[in-house]
Amino acid sequence: MSAFDVLKRLRAVMPEGVTPKFESAADLMAWHQEQGRLTAARIAEQNRLTRLQSVLGRSGIQELHRTCTFQNYNAELAGQQHALAKSKAWAAKFGTGFGGFIFSGGCGTGKNHLAAAIGNALLGDGKSVLVVTVPDLMMRFRETYQTGSKLSESDLMNDLCNVDLLVLDDIGVQRGNTNENVVLFQIVDRRLSNKKPVGMLTNLDSTALTELLGPRIMDRMTMDGGMWINFDWPSYRRSVKS
Repeated sequence: MSAFDVLKRLRAVMPEGVTPKFESAADLMAWHQEQGRLTAARIAEQNRLTRLQSVLGRSGIQELHRTCTFQNYNAELAGQQHALAKSKAWAAKFGTGFGGFIFSGGCGTGKNHLAAAIGNALLGDGKSVLVVTVPDLMMRFRETYQTGSKLSESDLMNDLCNVDLLVLDDIGVQRGNTNENVVLFQIVDRRLSNKKPVGMLTNLDSTALTELLGPRIMDRMTMDGGMWINFDWPSYRRSVKS
């Protein structure tokens, strides 16, 4: 049955006074084509994430953090309340800009919780999110050089640069060599050039992080109002229960 016939039958059964959404068969065909394009894009994005998760050997947000939300974040101190408010606001305006975020502080201060809360909120809105430690990421890049690798270096880079939000965890644990900094710069530069934000989680302060990553990466992380939050309070990890 042609698009013209479908439209004709729809008009025949429509109640009087109801205006059809499509004025012509061409409009109907254009709608079907657009829906097909959107479906193909969703499938391609899901395949990309599945491939990344397979290569990285983990899901985008680890099991410990899959239930993390803004509502169950411990915000007793003024600094914690500030971090919570800023993170919620960042997630709420996602898609209106491309400025990323850096969460800096000691172990167990809630950096991963709030990053996961952002990610979980975006996943609920149908966005793609990947959280990966820098050591894991560098290991996977080294594996792309091996014969029989599931992905080439170019494929891995493209996939990392296409997810809606990429969060790099454990920055400061890596070796800090030139090759790693080149890879990180390429990721940050390409993502921000395509207006896709990057999140960073680190135990380092601003001076140490700049020394490790270099001013080029840090300068790009300030683009479009990039956010820095200091998690400068004691660890509450000891209170986490199964």
